[in-house]
Parts: sequence; C-alpha cells; structure tokens
Amino acid sequence: MKNLKVTVNGTIYDVQVEEAGTGAEPAAAPAAAPAPAPKSAPAAPAAAPAPEAKAPAEVSADAELISSPMPGTIVNVNVKAGQSVKKGDVLLVLEAMKMENEIMAPHDATVAGIHVNKGDSVESGTPLVSLR
Repeated sequence: MKNLKVTVNGTIYDVQVEEAGTGAEPAAAPAAAPAPAPKSAPAAPAAAPAPEAKAPAEVSADAELISSPMPGTIVNVNVKAGQSVKKGDVLLVLEAMKMENEIMAPHDATVAGIHVNKGDSVESGTPLVSLR
C-alpha cells in the first residue's frame, strides 16, 4: 500500500494506492481502514452512480448486427426500423475522441432494429443497428 498526495483542481487529497500483483494474491489479510484526510483538505467528491445497462433488444436469427467499432457517444441516429438503406448510407453518427464517425450500411438492406438512442454512451462491440 502506498500513501500518495494527489492534487485535483488545486485541492490536495491524501490517497492510498494498492499495487496490483502478478496474479498471486497474498492470503486474505484484514482490510485496513482508510486514513482520514487532513483537515485542510476537503473530502473527495462522491462518484456518480453508473447508469443502468439496457437489456439488449432481441435480434432475429436472420438479422445482421452492426456493432460499435470503438467506445463513444451516439450523436445522431439517421434511420428508423423498417427503413430500406443502400450500401454506404449513414445509419448513425458516433462521436469518439472528439471526432464524428459515420457508421454506414455495409450493403443494401432493411433496418430490422435500432438498439441505441441519441446521447447513449457505448463501448466497443455494443450492438447499434440490426439489418435484414
């Protein structure tokens, strides 16, 4: 366990950091109580709760799933379920690393379902749209 001082936006925090092992963990040791922060430093703000994950929409066996190639935020959904699309049509726009990436139809198809909404944060591999 290492004790470190971390400065965030000009405020100093005392933190304890545990080094990750090589996979071999020591025998169960009692957890040490966190050291109280000095009175001169305010407590660290509480982390916001993680949003609930949506259950993935059901995809029929004959539908092709288009997944997110990278983590990012959906900034625009350009299609609706049942809509016909041509190869190269923009299905939706994904913002990643301050760049807008157009997710395009790989071939002529019909949109079977849309699995995300504008403003959703997605991880790499998250289902975005299914095509038939």
